[in-house]
Parts: sequence; C-alpha cells; structure tokens
Amino acid sequence: MIKYIVPILLALASAAHAKEISRADLRRLPLADVVVLGETHDNAQHHLAQAEAIRALKPTAVVFEMLTAQQAAKISPYLIVNKPALEQSLRWHNSGWPSFDLYYPVFSAAKDSKIYGAGRPKQQVRAAYKQGAAEVFGPDAATYGLTRPLPKAQMEQRKQEQFADHCKAMPLAMMGAMVEAQRFRDAAFADTVLQALRENGAPVVLITGTGHARRDWAVPALIRLAAPDVTVLSVGLLEKPVTDTPPFDLWLATEPAKREDPCLAFK
Repeated sequence: MIKYIVPILLALASAAHAKEISRADLRRLPLADVVVLGETHDNAQHHLAQAEAIRALKPTAVVFEMLTAQQAAKISPYLIVNKPALEQSLRWHNSGWPSFDLYYPVFSAAKDSKIYGAGRPKQQVRAAYKQGAAEVFGPDAATYGLTRPLPKAQMEQRKQEQFADHCKAMPLAMMGAMVEAQRFRDAAFADTVLQALRENGAPVVLITGTGHARRDWAVPALIRLAAPDVTVLSVGLLEKPVTDTPPFDLWLATEPAKREDPCLAFK
C-alpha cells in the first residue's frame, strides 16, 4: 500500500497534539491514508466543511455512512453531477436522512472519487441489537474486536451516552444492546473503508456522524486494530459550545443548526 503520510504532519494530529481548527485549516489537513469527517447530520455548515476538505484532499474514494453498497453502485459520473437524478436514484426521500440539499455539496465535491456505501440493511442492525455485533458481523468479527467484551468503564460510559442520545425515554437496561448495534455499524464502516483503500489506494475519506468518528473507540480505533499500518485522521465537526476536549484528532466548532427539540419525537 502506498503511504501518503509525512511523519511530522501526522504528529500534529496525535493525541498529545489534538486541537481545534478553523475552516481554513480544512484546506491543509495533515495527510493520512484515511480521513474520517464526522458530522452533525442536519447541520448544513458541516456538509459544506466536508465538501471543502474533500476538494483539498482529492481522495481516491469517499465512503458514505448514508448509503448502502447497492445505492453506491448506482452512482455514475453522469448521475453525480445531476442533483435531481441522483436524489431520485438513491431514493433519498425514503432514506430517513436529512434533506438531500444538505448532502449534495458533499457528493458534488466527490465527483472524481469512487463512491462506496458503508450502511448495512436495517434488519442486520436490528439483529446486532438482539444477537450481538459479533454474531451478525460474521467470520471477521474478531478482526474488529467484536468478540471481546468492552472494558467495564467504557461500556458504562457508552450506555449512558446512548441513554442521553435517546432522551432518556427508553430504559437504561436496553442501552447495552444499543451499544452492540453501534459496535456493529462501526465495524461495518471500518471494513468498507479498508476495502476502498485496498481497491483504490490512499487517501480515502469517510463521511459519517461524529459518534462513529471518535478516535478512542469508534471507526478510527477499529481501523487501527484491523490494519495497524494504516494511518487515520479523525476530524470532528461539532456544534458550539464545546466544553471539554473532544475525542478527535482535530475538531471544528460551528454554530448549531436551527432544529426542533429532537426529544419531542419520544414524547
């Protein structure tokens, strides 16, 4: 595998040097084999930032959490520059993701890259919730650490975070299963990214939510576990205020998107 890393640049994004960046810094990100761009899904500024980073990085491939492999296979050079046709082909209006208007700048910026879909069918995610991530992922589960239980402290933290993300409207006892579903998705995204890297070379960009982009236990950590020679840069696109040091190599804080209270859906 061809390496694009310049060691001194990678050092700038190590855990000891993790830092907040500006919008201008997206045009000069440290080089890495894989760049994970985490987003808040309904924040338009985050998608514009992702598009800016993609134009600067010129990745060989862009992997989308929002697409399945079947959807990604439909995308052609003609389709990706035709917004209405692309939206219709992907059946975006039935996808459950925010407006395609938010995401199209990312697709447009990736028009010269190979597009991959990392999403898994909903029935597989539900099965991981019920049966566990390792059972559903299959023979390569150990490659991504799915056959090992999480450390107790990490599991408790992740359960509490899932509890908060679901507005404390579901029993805390159910959150362990939610974590298993999350582990399954993290491993699926990491597996697709590594496939894209094998097939196209570096750099590869992953478009995903911030929860999947965190460097300590999500996709970047699983890539490092499965392929220690692959260099990964995690960039978190966050909303202000950011009170603690976030779990990313680099992060950019924007104004929050205007939205209704997401917890209303649980009421």
